[in-house]
Amino acid sequence: MRKEPFFVGDYVHVFNRGNRKMDIVRDNIDRWRFLSILRYFNDQRPSLNILRELINMRLLRFDLNSTEGNYRFDWPKNWPAQKPLVRIISYALMPNHYHLLLQEITEGGISIFMKKLGNGLTGYINIKYNEAGKIFQGSYKAKTVKNENYLQYLDAYIQVLNPFELLSPEFVIKSPRKAFLEVAANPFSSLGESLGLNNLQIVDRKSIEREIGLTGDREKYLKLINDIMAAGGLKKILGELLFD
Repeated sequence: MRKEPFFVGDYVHVFNRGNRKMDIVRDNIDRWRFLSILRYFNDQRPSLNILRELINMRLLRFDLNSTEGNYRFDWPKNWPAQKPLVRIISYALMPNHYHLLLQEITEGGISIFMKKLGNGLTGYINIKYNEAGKIFQGSYKAKTVKNENYLQYLDAYIQVLNPFELLSPEFVIKSPRKAFLEVAANPFSSLGESLGLNNLQIVDRKSIEREIGLTGDREKYLKLINDIMAAGGLKKILGELLFD
């Protein structure tokens, strides 16, 4: 799928997967690195060495064993105020792919941000594992979201239903509430921040709250997930976007 032109205000589904479907992250340090890129590269100033600067300032650390979502990606007080390139609505990082729901807030912001993300993660992975070449199968894919219903279902897919695939199908079907809460406790999905359970300061959901109005309400969101699962029609709704 080729990228479409985006306009300020557009919601855009962005996704990519590993070259030859291989993993793009291999441990929790890689996963936290991805999240730190989402947080700190979303700025109009250059991102070269920005994470190294944060590590040297002891404002950023990576823990191989941590999946508890207790990190805080604070913006340093001595830095210029952040000027985001995009609004990150939701995300999910899976072993061999990622999904992002972004809103274009500056002209060309998504293209600039995605170039920074791709280059930043590729450079890090190649250096860490002494490899060379691309880690993604190609340029990122992107699709503009055209209506509110689609937006609602896509948001639910990205930060809940796609991470459900990391759990056993039996567990999800038998205990959807527990599965929902397990995903909410996983910082590599944005659900926890959407529900106010952590404060990684990556997502900004004010605009989508106005559009669909339920994303911060745990019970309403869980009902939406249950309705989608009962209907079994999400793949039909989202069609070709469910490539993974």
